[in-house]
Amino acid sequence: MTAVSPTHRIKSVPEKIGLLLNPTSGQVRKREKAIRKALEQITGAILCEATDAPGFIAATDTLIQSNLDLLVIIAGDGTSHAVLSHLFTILPVTQWPVLMIIPGGTTNMTPLDLGMRGKPEKILQRLAQYLQHPDNCNTVKQVQRPVLCIEQNGQQTIYGMFFATGLVARGVKFSRSSVKQIGITGGIFTFLIMLRSLIGLIFTRNNKEWAPVTMSITKENGESFQGTYLFALASALDCLLLNIRPYWGREPAPLHVTWVDQQRKHLWRCIWPLLSGKGEQLNAQDGYHSHNGHQLTIQMDDEYIVDGELYRSIGNESLHITATPPIAFLVL
Repeated sequence: MTAVSPTHRIKSVPEKIGLLLNPTSGQVRKREKAIRKALEQITGAILCEATDAPGFIAATDTLIQSNLDLLVIIAGDGTSHAVLSHLFTILPVTQWPVLMIIPGGTTNMTPLDLGMRGKPEKILQRLAQYLQHPDNCNTVKQVQRPVLCIEQNGQQTIYGMFFATGLVARGVKFSRSSVKQIGITGGIFTFLIMLRSLIGLIFTRNNKEWAPVTMSITKENGESFQGTYLFALASALDCLLLNIRPYWGREPAPLHVTWVDQQRKHLWRCIWPLLSGKGEQLNAQDGYHSHNGHQLTIQMDDEYIVDGELYRSIGNESLHITATPPIAFLVL
């Protein structure tokens, strides 16, 4: 795994704090009373609430205009994705506040990968204690991560931490329509998506709902692949939900890329290495591909997801995926 996320102790305590809360996020809904009580302990902070994309944009604009040192997002991956995308459109990275993402959603892949552990209200309490007594806090650090930049002619540029198409995207689409309505969150939610996706492997040939994706993939060195694949993914995260690490490239580059052919060999025997980061034993000749890179080009006419949000590509225009410069996250 490539080292793209240097950490260091934060040198100064942020003074101007902005809080963006999505009260409809999975964990926030379940723990709203405790979260709001913890928010009251962060004195002097500016609190904005929003529940949809236009609201996230408006709230981000309001908070950024306050010249923040720290922007705290209490929500899930979808909200963080919307805020990141908007920040890239309005400010150069050098003018951003430090970000802090508290896992308040149904899925919280980004904050968990950054090292943010615990219930949302407990993390907010630790933040309040750090702001009030910084000399007594030994666990605060900054973590740096690049962000995926996904461009396609005629479409708005998308920014996020995790891109996927094929069975992964179809599993997420299913979760948004069915499982999410039940109110299940966290690891159980992720396990159900994975289970559904594995079931989908059995029906890929007979069920359009779980059809593999037909596309061409071009690496930055010009090497090109074209065919039908079970899935393809690109991530700026070292680890996905449930500690899944479905890539095994060794190149010193920030984007982790993996795809699996529809006509793969020994799939059931290879599932554990594929998910556990031990895929170096898997062979491209058998249909398993993984590498680290700085950019990737995909051409397809199909759906894909970025941080759990569903998009659709236009087949005659390529998707260009690159890595942005690293941005700073505060972790407690």
